[in-house]
Amino acid sequence: MINKNRLKQLLIDMINIYSPSGKETELTDYLQAFFKQNKLDFEYEEVESDRGNLIIMPEDGDCDVVFVGHIDTVPAFDYENYETDIYDDEIYGLGAVDMKGGCAAMIESFLSFRENTKKDFNTGLALVVGEEESGDGAYALSKDYSFKWAIIGEPTNLQPCYGHFGYVEIALAAFGQKVHASLSKPDKNAVKKMMDYLSIIINYIEKDANDIIYNIRDLSSSQAGFATPDRCEAYLDLHLPTRYPIGVLTAEIEDLIFRNFKNEEVNYSLETIHHGFELTEKGLIPKLIKEIFQKNKYDYTPFFFKSDSDAPILWQSGIKPIILGPGDISFAHTKEEFINFQEVVKASELYLSIMNEL
Repeated sequence: MINKNRLKQLLIDMINIYSPSGKETELTDYLQAFFKQNKLDFEYEEVESDRGNLIIMPEDGDCDVVFVGHIDTVPAFDYENYETDIYDDEIYGLGAVDMKGGCAAMIESFLSFRENTKKDFNTGLALVVGEEESGDGAYALSKDYSFKWAIIGEPTNLQPCYGHFGYVEIALAAFGQKVHASLSKPDKNAVKKMMDYLSIIINYIEKDANDIIYNIRDLSSSQAGFATPDRCEAYLDLHLPTRYPIGVLTAEIEDLIFRNFKNEEVNYSLETIHHGFELTEKGLIPKLIKEIFQKNKYDYTPFFFKSDSDAPILWQSGIKPIILGPGDISFAHTKEEFINFQEVVKASELYLSIMNEL
């Protein structure tokens, strides 16, 4: 039903093109040439100068379901060695699982649908930029196009996610006084203040909201030499089940912080807020997906998607997103990122089945 050789070569080519957020142009140029070669009509939606989304829609421009994938990646850990390595069915490389595997599977399903049916598409395809940073590609898509459902190919081990955790990115800063190391005092040391600052937040989460997933990252201090640092910064990621009202939770954390620190000692800012959501499995597309899984005797174990993605951006625009894609997210953003090619094949066949059933 699908062309496995074409799918594999497409995935390899996509991985071999470096496309971190903000620098996706080389990959969009490649995909435009690929679409022209395969006689797929597409639209280029400009997001900003020299960056844009690639959109495939039915000839009349109208459909209820759009497959969505992001073509950008996080920056390479090793710029000299980010390309594809293949070991049996395992394809290694930056973006293999997050989410060039899903994007390649979607593209192949569209090519196979047209070749198999000789009909116009009944769904759309949107390959967007910027997901790993600002989500600007998804914002542009939701602004310029109207559709009811999105199927997003983020890695879920090919299990459907009808629910999505909320996400809050918090920027933290602590301030101290620079003095000679031999005269250091804990209450003047910015790093010590940051440690106390983080401990207060984490103790609150672990005691009163222990199903929230938190991640501390990018902890750094000013270069002090043999002296106490006068500034320390960190980011805190919170992934929240939908039962937590984000506004209430962040207000409680902020109140807790400023009961323990003065305004001039710390800074607290919300950099990103994405509200979670939950869809009913009785909706049109969830029911269709369940029927396809049962028909093909696939394991069917829906769960909540706990990472951040473009889905909340689409949700806030009135679109119902379902996350369903190949690969294991635990390998995303790692030096050993890989995807099993047979799962990419299965994803493409699954996407094609959804198009056929529609």
